[in-house]
Amino acid sequence: MGDDSEWMKLPVDQKCEHKLWKARLSGYEEALKIFQKIKDEKSPEWSKYLGLIKKFVTDSNAVVQLKGLEAALVYVENAHVAGKTTGEVVSGVVSKVFNQPKAKAKELGIEICLMYIEIEKGEAVQEELLKGLDNKNPKIIVACIETLRKALSEFGSKIVLLKPIIKVLPKLFESREKAVRDEAKLIAVEIYRWIRDALRPPLQNINSVQLKELEEEWVKLPTGAPKPTRFLRSQQELEAKLEQQQAAGGDAEGGGDDGDEVPQIDAYELLEAVEILSKLPKDFYDKIEAKKWQERKEALEAVEVLVKNPKLEAGDYADLVKALKKVVGKDTNVMLVALAAKCLTGLAVGLRKKFGQYAGHVVPTILEKFKEKKPQVVQALQEAIDAIFLTTTLQNISEDVLAVMDNKNPTIKQQTSLFIARSFRHCTASTLPKSLLKPFCAALLKHINDSAPEVRDAAFEALGTALKVVGEKAVNPFLNDVDKLKLDKIKECSEKVELIHGKKVGLAAEKKDLKPGPGRTAASGAAGDKDTKDISAPKPGPLKKAPATKAGGPPKKGKPAAPGGTGSIGTKNKKGVETKEIVEPELSIEVCEEKASAVLPATCIQLLDSSNWKERLACMEEFQKAVELMDRTEMPCQALVRMLAKKPGWKETNFQVMQMKLHIVALIAQKGNFSKTSAQIVLDGLVDKIGDVKCGNNAKEAMTAIAEACMLPWTAEQVMSMAFSQKNPKNQSETLNWLSNAIKEFGFSGLNVKAFISNVKTALAATNPAVRTSAITLLGVMYLYVGPSLRMFFEDEKPALLSQIDAEFEKMQGQSPPAPTRGISKHSTSGTDEGEDGDEPDDAGNDVVDLLPRTEISDKITSELVSKIGDKNWKIRKEGLDEVAAIINEAKFIQPNIGELPAALKGRLNDSNKILVQQTLNILQQLAVAMGPNIKQHVKNLGIPIITVLGDSKNNVRAAALATVNAWAEQTGMKEWLEGEDLSEELKKENPFLRQELLGWLAEKLPTLRSTPTDLILCVPHLYSCLEDRNGDVRKKAQDALPFFMMHLGYEKMAKATGKLKPTSKDQVLAMLEKAKANMPAKPAATAKATSKPMGGSAPAKFQPASAPVEDSLSGTVEPKQDPKKAKAPGVSSKAKSAQGKKAPSKTSLKEDEDKSGPIFIVVPNGKEQRMKDEKGLKVLKWNFTTPRDEYIEQLKAQMSSCVAKWLQDEMFHSDFQHHNKALAVMVDHLESEKEGVIGCLDLILKWLTLRFFDTNTSVLMKALEYLKLLFTLLSEEEYHLTENEASSFIPYLILKVGEPKDVIRKDVRAILNRMCLVYPASKMFPFIMEGTKSKNSKQRAECLEELGCLVESYGMNVCQPTPGKALKEIAIHIGDRDNAVRNAALNTIVTVYNVHGDQVFKLIGTLSEKDMSMLEERIKRSAKRPSAAPIKQVEEKPQRAQNISSNANMLRKGPAEDMSSKLNQARSMSGHPEAAQMVRREFQLDLDEIENDNGTVRCEMPELVQHKLDDIFEPVLIPEPKIRAVSPHFDDMHSNTASTINFIISQVASGDINTSIQALTQIDEVLRQEDKAEAMSGHIDQFLIATFMQLRLIYNTHMADEKLEKDEIIKLYSCIIGNMISLFQIESLAREASTGVLKDLMHGLITLMLDSRIEDLEEGQQVIRSVNLLVVKVLEKSDQTNILSALLVLLQDSLLATASSPKFSELVMKCLWRMVRLLPDTINSINLDRILLDIHIFMKVFPKEKLKQCKSEFPVRTLKTLLHTLCKLKGPKILDHLTMIDNKNESELEAHLCRMMKHSMDQTGSKSEKETEKGASRIDEKSSKAKVNDFLAEIFKKIGSKENTKEGLAELYEYKKKYSDADIEPFLKNSSQFFQSYVERGLRVIEMEREGKGRIPTSAGISPQMEVTCVPAPASTMSSIGNTNGEEVGPSVYLERLKILRQRCGLDNTKQDDRPPLTSLLSKPAVPAVASSTDMLHSKLSQLRESREQHQHADLDSSQPHPSGAATASSSTANIDDLKKRLERIKSSRK
Repeated sequence: MGDDSEWMKLPVDQKCEHKLWKARLSGYEEALKIFQKIKDEKSPEWSKYLGLIKKFVTDSNAVVQLKGLEAALVYVENAHVAGKTTGEVVSGVVSKVFNQPKAKAKELGIEICLMYIEIEKGEAVQEELLKGLDNKNPKIIVACIETLRKALSEFGSKIVLLKPIIKVLPKLFESREKAVRDEAKLIAVEIYRWIRDALRPPLQNINSVQLKELEEEWVKLPTGAPKPTRFLRSQQELEAKLEQQQAAGGDAEGGGDDGDEVPQIDAYELLEAVEILSKLPKDFYDKIEAKKWQERKEALEAVEVLVKNPKLEAGDYADLVKALKKVVGKDTNVMLVALAAKCLTGLAVGLRKKFGQYAGHVVPTILEKFKEKKPQVVQALQEAIDAIFLTTTLQNISEDVLAVMDNKNPTIKQQTSLFIARSFRHCTASTLPKSLLKPFCAALLKHINDSAPEVRDAAFEALGTALKVVGEKAVNPFLNDVDKLKLDKIKECSEKVELIHGKKVGLAAEKKDLKPGPGRTAASGAAGDKDTKDISAPKPGPLKKAPATKAGGPPKKGKPAAPGGTGSIGTKNKKGVETKEIVEPELSIEVCEEKASAVLPATCIQLLDSSNWKERLACMEEFQKAVELMDRTEMPCQALVRMLAKKPGWKETNFQVMQMKLHIVALIAQKGNFSKTSAQIVLDGLVDKIGDVKCGNNAKEAMTAIAEACMLPWTAEQVMSMAFSQKNPKNQSETLNWLSNAIKEFGFSGLNVKAFISNVKTALAATNPAVRTSAITLLGVMYLYVGPSLRMFFEDEKPALLSQIDAEFEKMQGQSPPAPTRGISKHSTSGTDEGEDGDEPDDAGNDVVDLLPRTEISDKITSELVSKIGDKNWKIRKEGLDEVAAIINEAKFIQPNIGELPAALKGRLNDSNKILVQQTLNILQQLAVAMGPNIKQHVKNLGIPIITVLGDSKNNVRAAALATVNAWAEQTGMKEWLEGEDLSEELKKENPFLRQELLGWLAEKLPTLRSTPTDLILCVPHLYSCLEDRNGDVRKKAQDALPFFMMHLGYEKMAKATGKLKPTSKDQVLAMLEKAKANMPAKPAATAKATSKPMGGSAPAKFQPASAPVEDSLSGTVEPKQDPKKAKAPGVSSKAKSAQGKKAPSKTSLKEDEDKSGPIFIVVPNGKEQRMKDEKGLKVLKWNFTTPRDEYIEQLKAQMSSCVAKWLQDEMFHSDFQHHNKALAVMVDHLESEKEGVIGCLDLILKWLTLRFFDTNTSVLMKALEYLKLLFTLLSEEEYHLTENEASSFIPYLILKVGEPKDVIRKDVRAILNRMCLVYPASKMFPFIMEGTKSKNSKQRAECLEELGCLVESYGMNVCQPTPGKALKEIAIHIGDRDNAVRNAALNTIVTVYNVHGDQVFKLIGTLSEKDMSMLEERIKRSAKRPSAAPIKQVEEKPQRAQNISSNANMLRKGPAEDMSSKLNQARSMSGHPEAAQMVRREFQLDLDEIENDNGTVRCEMPELVQHKLDDIFEPVLIPEPKIRAVSPHFDDMHSNTASTINFIISQVASGDINTSIQALTQIDEVLRQEDKAEAMSGHIDQFLIATFMQLRLIYNTHMADEKLEKDEIIKLYSCIIGNMISLFQIESLAREASTGVLKDLMHGLITLMLDSRIEDLEEGQQVIRSVNLLVVKVLEKSDQTNILSALLVLLQDSLLATASSPKFSELVMKCLWRMVRLLPDTINSINLDRILLDIHIFMKVFPKEKLKQCKSEFPVRTLKTLLHTLCKLKGPKILDHLTMIDNKNESELEAHLCRMMKHSMDQTGSKSEKETEKGASRIDEKSSKAKVNDFLAEIFKKIGSKENTKEGLAELYEYKKKYSDADIEPFLKNSSQFFQSYVERGLRVIEMEREGKGRIPTSAGISPQMEVTCVPAPASTMSSIGNTNGEEVGPSVYLERLKILRQRCGLDNTKQDDRPPLTSLLSKPAVPAVASSTDMLHSKLSQLRESREQHQHADLDSSQPHPSGAATASSSTANIDDLKKRLERIKSSRK
């Protein structure tokens, strides 16, 4: 026992492998117990035994093996990993268990196999069992068969594949072992139970005794459909359901579910295909042509034997079919005809769909052969044509059948009708659409009036069948003219018809349906096929009954004969009657007079031909009254119009009488039952009067009324022929004009294009230009409906005329035809009639194509031409092809019969000469266009070979083939291509080119289809092999195509198809399928068809969004759906319709409407908090992933279900991106109205948006970013703060997108990050962005680094987390990055920090490599120089990073980014979080750390602190250096009490408290109203305006929505704001300080206010709006003209881009622009044209011409043109010199536009010299003529020249310049010396300073008493005033001059001037602001304040370093620095 004890200690899994059987037995027993205990199927315990299970079942010891089998069974049942063991375990069971003598072992083995099937591994099990059938041991074979039988019995034929089993059955029946044969018999019986007679053909060749035994067993089987008794794991729920049903006693539903299983297996599918082509006798083709009929018969008999095989292998049967067709058509021996027909029948039955491509050739021949009378021939032909019909569709052969219908031979007519009747029986309502039914009915209606009774009967039968199949509603419109008797006959036939199953009307051909012929299975094959079709046959059932119950009136009433007309039902009944065609005989004049006198007053009839016109007029008036009062039924229309036509009739000379007469005609046509007979009486007269100046309009009205009564097509034809049969050109042109309008009103259906084209050609040749113009207009209208094919008819017109036609077509390009407004009753059906809804739009399209005249070219395709094309010499082949091309070209549109051409061209597609291949492809492309939709019938024999060419190795050949295939597909649709196996055969070929091109083509076409033939599944195995192709491109294309296959086939079918793959491949493919499932698009909705209705013109529009610019496609997809309540219904209803079968769509859409009216976000109390708790407690997954997995999406869906509207959630989680776009559009719409809901669900919304970041679709991404911008704007307005949870689950994913390749997206993301800082502290944002710098994407690294720079710049070093040192070290690492953009960004960021922090940066970043350090130092040096080169404007601009100025400007321009600025300011006034408090503190410029924790007190102490300390500090300082400080604006800003007070008051303007705001505004108003004090506001204008428009926005978004607030308060606040602004904008010097960005925001705010409907509703609202109007005018007139013009242009651009903005807004912006244009003549010289032109250029770039034209309104285009035109007019050619700011201006649309304008206005005079233009010379006051002015100036210059009067002259010149501020004195200075010029300029400046200075000194003293100490108050204020006097453009040199003078006055030397470039920059305020929005300005204000603080802190570090910020440094003397330090110390100590 020692051994025992050893193994007993081992763990269970090791025992199971032990060599001792006892150990194993013990192991298996313990394992069994373990397996039974484990509850979790995914427990890791299972995996331990994964490799051992095979050993369990194959144990060599029989006893142990039994235990092992038990354990294995439990394992397979419970372990989720068990599936991996299927192959090895089942093969072990087969080889080692089934041969065991113990029955128990075998039972367990079978159980294990069945259990594997249950866990979805059926195919693998079946494979192993079938392998077992080849085993030599009969025991194993028997057990395998038994297992298969049990599996089939329990799981059913859906799970167990029968085909492979049936394949081996005959072999099993031949076995020598009785046991095997018996078991085979049992399984055959079981199979028969499932598939019935489909099993007979495969077993027909087994031993007859066995067959007989089987037959006996089969008869005993119950007839009911079998049901599976055991289900797969995935179907277990179904099992439970079934049990419930059985318990309830009724299994009706179950039966219904499985009913369709019985005929699922088609015998044909179970058969092996036989290859017969190679077995044809060698001399077959010679024999079949032999003279002796016996030889021909031998050849046919050989074929007959071969085609008896029930399933034939696909191949090229073209030659064989051709030979048989020839026998049928030409052979004189009728016996051979019958034999050939039988052969064709055999081929059709054996090949099925694969025969379809030959059907078109054979059908006409067979139908014409029906002239034979012999019954056996007729029967053979009937069988043949019926079998052939099943291989194709009625659509494909309809042309041929209809052509034969007109044959004179009655037998042919009869048999064709009977064939149609039989064909109809195979159709359903959907496969027999109106477009197909219409021509057939028309032809059959002729037959029911035929003289031969058999023809009539056959026609009745066909019509009856049609009636039965599609229902009365669809057929009735075509039976309008049929009399009652015949109609009854049709109905009687209809009742006798039985669809498909053989009918009561005895027909020889149908007898074969039920009885299979002896030894042949063809018939049963056909029957099988029919059976399968029958499943769909019941569909028309409900349809058929519906119309009868629905129709308002009796259905037999005449309905319109127009195509597509079904009269309308219910509500539209009246209209229905109106369009019904009335037929009436022509009445004699006597009868008419009699009828008329019955309804008209007697006097009226007597005075009709009175010679006095007044009497005639009175008569007409009475006539009109009588007509108006008459009832429709009583009105004798013909009699009345004959009365009107009576002498003088249409020759009436008095126009008033004539007008009345025409009006009455119109009335009669509208009110009465107006017939064509009546119309013919009047039309001639109407056409005669149509050109009359006075009566023309009345004539047109009358014609329109007649067209409405008698149908436009008929009326138009009459009118056209009448107009062109007379000579009057006016009548002709007016008729054409009338017709153009009529087509637009009535639509195009039914019009005869052929007749029109000949008339239009006549009109085009007319000498009268008006007729030609009208004809071209008419062509334009026709083009809308017919499309580009229309042009072909006019290609031979003169080039000049053709160019006019092309221009007209060009105009129409892209427009869609208007919806018909008249004659609508016939269109209304598509609304009321859901059954045919889908087909409706098609009809119109097809009609138009059908109307084109087509030429027959078959006679030109001679046998010589065909032999030429097949010649050995390539040159002759080319000649042949050239001839074909010429024939097609000449014919334009051709009929589908093209003789032998297809076979000839097919041969050329694989020509060795590639040039010929390309030529053939071009011909095929031509052919497609020429033949139109009829090309369908050639798809199989010509289209598929084109696809083969896609495998060519030459790129250009492939491209040509693809173009050809597309041209064909455009004509045929995709159905024909996807039917049958041809396409899958192509995909099977292992040619990488062919595969990638074909898959690419399918990926493009499949998404556009609403449904596809089932044959698409045949391509799937080959698609899977492409997924694993060696060629990468093939693999990629296959992956791209995968979702589109899945969209049509569904995931289940696709997954099932992986069963046949190798296990490794299968797992890979399944993974790809899962991925594709997530990206699977939705099928296009039914409505999509309507858009492609117009043939050419707008068909391509479907694909537009993909290529169109993003904004465009967005607006395209979203704009129309603005109102979610209205817009979503149609889309949803169509979806609902497909889902719920035949539910009436109107109901579903109504229901949807109600659903959508509620809020989209439901507020759940504490919902968000609970979600956060769950996430913290790890109850749900933390939102953290690299790509979102399914479980995250499911989790989000579940969380959303409670707080998001169901319909919106469906859109949000739809697989198709367009639904995401819809969802976003709805969310944007509801953003303002559902603020609470949005905030309540914010975490979920942000998470959902992160999912959208992982989509590949740009339009969704753009829309999502647009939404985010609006969302964060709203959040900051609501003063919301993001929670940590929201931030961490959103920001990292947003940062991923900052690395997008598209510029537009990056900018949007940056804008969003910017806004986020207002709802989430910047210091917390910093680490997220820092993380983003570690990305692999270099763009992302660069953008993140730039963003870090911006954060430091805006918020100081405190944002750097965890510490500045660590952060900077990480940033510095990127200086060595290999990507240039990243290096630059890192350097710029560090330079930014340097600007804030000075040299301390070097300590913080630590050691850098030498190379990196030198780069950094170089960059810092460069940035230090920059201020002198370009003066940086203090107030308006933040120190920009070098290369980002322009990109940043654009970023801020995009969309509503302007909100940024106001938010920062708001934050300042709300001191909500630390940053806000800092902003206030920074004005004191004290040490940051000191004050850190003391916000509150600072604010209170502020005013005193400044006052006391200033005196204290500056008392002793009288040395010269510090005097510079007085000049520095910093001094003003920081230390003057006034400035800080103003800052404080301004910050209160934006307060959320209305009273605070009003008080602040009142204080500012006081300052503004006193002229002497107003100047104090200078430098604060932008700040004030920002605060103001923030307040406006606050009122608009918050106060107005607040119910508790008194509206009077708001009105009061508005009044204060507007009053303030008006005061401000009356002071021109202040108004001009407003910068572009701020003005843009201000105008945005004011226009929004003007459009606020809530204000209008208030009592004093109108007054407010009037004041705003006045204010806007002031702003436009007084602001800096460049800035305001620029702001308006940007605002217009934004408002047109923004989806949410209203058209009214854009309109008001344009009105402002027009106002500016009116002001231009006076202001042109003060405008910086370069900048305005840059703005226009940017505008035109964003909105190219085409895009502007698509705008709903034409105003934007006109506004832009007017502005440019005015500028051109005022500037002349010089304007082209002002394009300096535009990069690569040659590409600019603007330059081209300006050049064009200049050409037009070359004759304008007054071109000025360039100098003048630059200087901005202005027109001098109009009154003083130029000469006077020149004399006046000459006089002044004389004075200046003379010594005595110099001063007086200068003073006069100064006065003159002041008066005429834009006067041009340049010409007078030009000729003088340089010295004289500078002397004059200096003199003027001195005078200016004296005068300005005197006026200002007292005021400034008044404001700032502290300044007295410094002794230089005057210069300080003068400075600020000089900078702002005129806003005119002045160079830096001027300021240097001024500075020198000032310094001299202050007693300072000028030596160190050059060391302080920043001074000049401080003084000047250039007229070209480089700022795009007020945001920058705020930043600059902050940075400016911060920098000056830094200076004081770090002055000791580097005194000589020039500061890039442009702040004036303190003097460089050390003493001064020490002094400064002491002062700072003093301030600090006193503060403590």
